Amino acid sequence: MTTKDISQRNDRSNGLKVFQTPDGQYYVESSEGKICYRVTGNNGSKSCTCGDFTSMIAKDPNFVCKHILAVINGNGNIRKVDVLQNVVPKLDERFITRIKAKEFVLYSGLLDLAHQKGIRRMIVEPVQYPTKDNKMEAICKATVESMNGELFVEIADANPLNVNRMVAEHILRVAATRAKARALRDFTNIGMTCLEELGDFEDVADDDPGRSRTRTRRETRTEAPITEKTNQAPPKEQHKGGATADDRRKEDHQAKKESGKEAEPGNAPDAGAKAPGEREKDQKAPDTKTAEAQVKPSEAQIKAIEKLAERRGINGEQLVKMFTEKYQKPFVQINASEAKGFIRHLQQAA
Repeated sequence: MTTKDISQRNDRSNGLKVFQTPDGQYYVESSEGKICYRVTGNNGSKSCTCGDFTSMIAKDPNFVCKHILAVINGNGNIRKVDVLQNVVPKLDERFITRIKAKEFVLYSGLLDLAHQKGIRRMIVEPVQYPTKDNKMEAICKATVESMNGELFVEIADANPLNVNRMVAEHILRVAATRAKARALRDFTNIGMTCLEELGDFEDVADDDPGRSRTRTRRETRTEAPITEKTNQAPPKEQHKGGATADDRRKEDHQAKKESGKEAEPGNAPDAGAKAPGEREKDQKAPDTKTAEAQVKPSEAQIKAIEKLAERRGINGEQLVKMFTEKYQKPFVQINASEAKGFIRHLQQAA
C-alpha cells in the first residue's frame, strides 16, 4: 500500500465505533452502522472479516482496511463491552396460530427457531415419487444436522386425499415440506403440529396432538364436500333411527297431509297451540356474522379462484400465501364471503 492509500483509509476510519471484548477481540462497526467486522491480530499481522480486506490481502500482503486502522489508531472510539449472555432460543408467538382451540406452529417459525439454535444443514430426499401405480403418493425423508453434529431424521407422505386441493398438483413438494417440518420439530423440541403438515382444516382432531391425520375429506365431514369433484352422488344422509333423507321427506309429506286433515271441521287444533311457522318465528335468529363465517365456499367460487390464479400464473403455494396475507388466516379456513372478496381481489390485481 502507498502512503496515499493509507492516508485515505485513515480518514475513512475516523468515527468508526470500535468494541473490545474481555477476551481481547475487536469488533468495528461498518460505516452504515448495520454490522460489525471482527479484527484479529496474530504474531504482528492483523486481519479483518470485511470484503475489502478479503479481496485485497491476496494481492497486497501489507494491505490494511479502514477497520484495522480504526483499531490501530483507536481514535478514542474503543469501547470495552461485556460478553453477552447466551440468549435462549425462543419461538416467536407470531409464528403460532390457533384452529379449533388448538395451537399450531408455522413452518417459518420452526426455521427461525432452528437458526437460533444453530442449524448446519438440512437435506431432503425423495423416497417415493407419485405415480398412478401408487395412487399419486409421494414420500420424502428430511435430515436436519445441528452445529454439534446431531442428526434428526423424519419422513412424511402426501397424496391427493390428505392435502388441500389448492396444492394437489404439488404432492412431492408438500411431502418434502412435511418431512422438513417434522425433522425441525424434533430438532427444536416443539411438540405442536406444524400447520403445513395438515391436509385440510377439517384434519384437526382432538385425539392426535402430535401428528396430522391423513383421513379423506369424506371421512372428516358430516356431509358431502362442496369443494371436491366427484362422479358419484353423495351418500344419503342418515338421521336418527337409521332413516335416510328420502325417508324423512316422505314422513314430512305424510305429516303435512295429516295436519291438513286435522285442520278440517271437527279436527281443529287447540286454541293455545301454535302452527309450525309461528314456532319458528319465536326462535331466536342466529348471529348473522357468525353464520356467514361458517358458510363454506361454493364449488363455483373455488373454480373461479383456481381459474383466475391460472390466468395470472399463480401456483397453489403463492395463492395460499396471498390469501393468508390479505385475511390473516390460513386458506383452509376460507368461507363463502371471503371467497367472494378474494375473487374480486384477483380480478382487480394487475
